[in-house]
Amino acid sequence: MTEPIAQIWVYLAASPLLGLTLTLLAYQTAFALFQRSGQHPLANPVMIAVAILAIFLWLTGTAYETYFAGAQFVHFMLGPATVALAVPLYTQFRRVRSLLTPILAGLLAGSLTAIVSAVLVGRLFGASASTQLSLAPKSVTTPIAMGIAERIGGLPSLTAVLVIFTGVLGAISARHIFDAIKVHDPAIRGFALGVASHGIGTARALQVNEQSGAFAALAMGLNGLLTALLLPLISQWLVR
Repeated sequence: MTEPIAQIWVYLAASPLLGLTLTLLAYQTAFALFQRSGQHPLANPVMIAVAILAIFLWLTGTAYETYFAGAQFVHFMLGPATVALAVPLYTQFRRVRSLLTPILAGLLAGSLTAIVSAVLVGRLFGASASTQLSLAPKSVTTPIAMGIAERIGGLPSLTAVLVIFTGVLGAISARHIFDAIKVHDPAIRGFALGVASHGIGTARALQVNEQSGAFAALAMGLNGLLTALLLPLISQWLVR
């Protein structure tokens, strides 16, 4: 009985659809748990899905390259999904225009803070120069962050992990932080979450309300653009 099962697994593992199927099943399971928890921040579906996939790959001895051969379709869809966030943003265009100056000031401050604080924390713990450079774009959505890391001498794979960790941490803690500092405007909460926690934070903002989601989407896009332009120019002065 064990041998036929092993043969079936070998066949499935060779299929490029394995990674895609596993990813979708893991996320659906995680999202169901998220819904049953009453959408509690600690039950973040991305965090749970990543844990499920990591445990499954470890238990089955499946190489990451084998998994990603199918899962890369999901990775490809990150681009179109990001562009689609323009739809809720369009509905909030008048509010965006009225807050244009605070938005630009907050964007610049948030982007620089995210970059500098990450590098300083890495330096404090004795991280190498390449690790510090990998930390720098951690608040930018994954495809952009990996491209920036590669360009400035960081490690794209390490950056991808740090980006996911940053996004999950922001999605979990943002509500409590905003409540503690008495920030209640959904536009401000959404924009701050988008700058600090990119796509995962934006997804969380969209679950709260449309206005938060729209401003988070705006912040995520603008922060990706600003960081891609800014970080290559200042990286040589940041890292030593």
